[in-house]
Amino acid sequence: MTGLCSGRVVVVTGAGRGLGRAHALAFAAEGAKVVVNDLGVGLDGTGGDTGPAHQVVDVIARAGGEAVAHAGDIATADGAASLIATALETFGRLDTLVNNAGFLRDRMLVNLEEDDWDAVIRVHLKGHFLPLKHAAAHWRAEAKAGRGAVARVVNTASGAGLLGSVGQGNYSAAKAGIVGLTLVAAAELGRYGVQVNAVAPAARTRMTERTFAETMAAPEGTAFDAMAPENVCPLVVWLGSAACAGVTGRVFGAEAGRLTVMEGWRPGPTADKGARWTPAEAGETALKLLAESEPAQPVYGSH
Repeated sequence: MTGLCSGRVVVVTGAGRGLGRAHALAFAAEGAKVVVNDLGVGLDGTGGDTGPAHQVVDVIARAGGEAVAHAGDIATADGAASLIATALETFGRLDTLVNNAGFLRDRMLVNLEEDDWDAVIRVHLKGHFLPLKHAAAHWRAEAKAGRGAVARVVNTASGAGLLGSVGQGNYSAAKAGIVGLTLVAAAELGRYGVQVNAVAPAARTRMTERTFAETMAAPEGTAFDAMAPENVCPLVVWLGSAACAGVTGRVFGAEAGRLTVMEGWRPGPTADKGARWTPAEAGETALKLLAESEPAQPVYGSH
């Protein structure tokens, strides 16, 4: 490894399994000291087990790295505050926050219960906001004290948030919200030396294995496991390092060996009457503009 993150202190939420675990190990391999956050809940967010976080810490320690476990609920103000405090109290600084924690409660909209909506929005969207808020408060205080930061935040979006996903209205809405939060945070926090980006990964984890069961297994005898979560980590590690100077407010796709800069909503074909349209005129004009525009990308699961 190159030591790209040598001396940096990195917090990773949801780091006991799947993508978060892979991120934590990848940062440690590049020299970072890692705070491994995980509640150890089931796929639907129920239960709890501190074992996964401690297991990742043990793996890092056996490899000669430094890490500490944090089992607080980062979707609560106290849990998010204690997460940032753990980094500062254990390692004396905070350089990078990787927001990754989440779970699924998939239902078609007509069957989606309010509790399922609230739980998924809470863990993904609120679970991004609160750690980001507390980390940003620390970095702002550092900047005001004359101690400039080279701080990084990497949020976890999803293609479901960019395109939609059938049966995942709650998850898609949360992930779309994370993209909006990323853009606002990048604009607000740049003055304090903080860069904020998001990654929309595609990889084999507990959350995706049922959806992609037939396509996500590594072909027998192949050297490259295209859907391994470790394939997403190099981009996340780079975005969490000082090496990505000047890159902020962007969303990247990461899948197998492919990296993509995602280009979101921007003005397309436009018509300006200079006065109020009638409904009939508005409809006729809208159809003309649609004919001139790029076709919409299909929603996941709609074909």
